[in-house]
Amino acid sequence: MNEPATQTESHLARRLGLFDATMIVMGGIIGAGIFTNPYVVAQQVHTPTLILGAWAVGGLIALAGAFIYAELSSQVTESGGQYVYLRDAMHPLVAFVYGWSLLFVIQTGGMAAVALIFANHVFELAGVTASEFSAAFLGSAALALLTIINCVGVRAGTVTQNVFMVLKLMAIALLMIAGLALARPASSVVAPSVIGSSTTWQLLIAFGAALIPAQFAYGGWQTACFVAGEVREPKKTLPRGLLLGVLGVIVVYLSVNYVCVHVLGADGLAQTKTPASSVMRLALGSKGGRLIAAGIAVSTVGFLSQSMLTAPRVYFAMADDGLFFKKLAWLNGARVPAVAIALQGALAILIALVASKYEQILNYVVSVDVVFFALSAACVFVFRKRRASTADVFRIPGHPFTTLFFIAACAVITFSLLYKFPMNSLISFGIMLLGVPAYFVWAKRPKMKSVPPA
Repeated sequence: MNEPATQTESHLARRLGLFDATMIVMGGIIGAGIFTNPYVVAQQVHTPTLILGAWAVGGLIALAGAFIYAELSSQVTESGGQYVYLRDAMHPLVAFVYGWSLLFVIQTGGMAAVALIFANHVFELAGVTASEFSAAFLGSAALALLTIINCVGVRAGTVTQNVFMVLKLMAIALLMIAGLALARPASSVVAPSVIGSSTTWQLLIAFGAALIPAQFAYGGWQTACFVAGEVREPKKTLPRGLLLGVLGVIVVYLSVNYVCVHVLGADGLAQTKTPASSVMRLALGSKGGRLIAAGIAVSTVGFLSQSMLTAPRVYFAMADDGLFFKKLAWLNGARVPAVAIALQGALAILIALVASKYEQILNYVVSVDVVFFALSAACVFVFRKRRASTADVFRIPGHPFTTLFFIAACAVITFSLLYKFPMNSLISFGIMLLGVPAYFVWAKRPKMKSVPPA
C-alpha cells in the first residue's frame, strides 16, 4: 500500500521554501515500514549486497515516481489525486476501478498491514511471543478504536503529528547509532548452497519480489502532489525538494538496512519480524528492544489515525461523480465523511483477520497498487499530447526515459508478484476486476453533486 499524506501536512504547506518542501517529502515517505520490511526483503534475497541493492533500486523507482506525480499535480489541482488523473486522461471506468480498488484492496489492505506492525511491536514491548491470530486481533482492535475516533471528527493536531514524526526520526537515529557503536557485527558467512543453486532467472525473480516490500516502505513520494501549488517558485523549488527529500530517504533507508544486516546478518534478518527491536536488543539489552518497540508502536498509531482521513476524499469524489454509494459523500455534524471512514475501517479489520500474515497482506496490496501507479504515469503522455507546455507546469527530468523506467519497474514488480505469489495476486486482481461491472451499474444512475468535506 502507498503511505498517504496527512491532513496536517496539507494544512501547513503554505508558502513553502526548499527546506519545508524537502521535509514534507521525507515526512510523507518515512513510516512504519522501514522498521519491519527489511526482514521481508531478506527472505527473498539472501546476501547483504542483494538486500541493499533492492532498497537502492526501490529508491530510484520512488524518485522517478515522485517526478511523475509532480508534473501531474501541477496540471490537475482538483481533489481526488489518482482518481482525477485517470478520469481526465483516460476514462471514468479506469478511474472508478482505481477508487474501487483503493477501498477494497489498496488503502484498506495497507491499513491492515500497518496495524499488524503496531501489534507485533506491542507484543515485543510486552515481551510476549504472540501468534499471528493474536497480532491480527490486536491490530483489528486498534483499527476499530481509531475508526470510531475519526468518525466523530477527532483529528490529531499539529503538535501531535509533529511528535509522531520526531519519534520516528529519534527511533531511526537511535537504531543506527546503537547498532553501529554498541552491537557486535554478525558472522559474515553466506550460504553458498542457496546462491550457487539459484539460476540467473531465479535470482531475477527473487530480486523482483524483494522490491515489493521495499516499494511499500518507500510509498509516500506521491504526496508531493498535495503541496505543489503551495511552494514558492514551484518550478525550481519542488524538483529540488523532491530530489533532496527522496535522496535523503534513500540514505536513511540504506543506512537502516546496513545496520540490520551488519548486526543480524542476512539470515538473522530474514528470521525476525521485528528487526529494529532485535538490533536494539543486541545493542542495549531488553530495555533497548522495548524502547524502540514503544516508539514504533506510537508512531504507527499516529500514521493510522491520519491516513484514515485521506482516502475517503477519493470515495467522496467518486460519489460526487455519481459513481459510488451516495452515503459515502454524506458528512456528519463534524463535517467528516463518517460512513466512508467506517466502511474503510471495517474492510481493513476484515483483511487483517482473514489474512493475518503481514507479508501476505503486503503482496495483496502492492500487486494492484503498482498497476495504477503505471497507469497514472501513462497519464503524463496523454496530458502532454493534449496540452501545450506552459511556464508554470513542472516537467519530468529525463522524460520519456524516466517515465518509461517507472512504468517498466511497475511491470517487473507485478510480474514477480504473479509468479511468486499467484494466489494473493489473483485474489486482489479479481477484486479489482469486479469494479468493471460495478461501474456500469452506477454509471446509469443520475449524477448528484455533494458538499466537499472540510
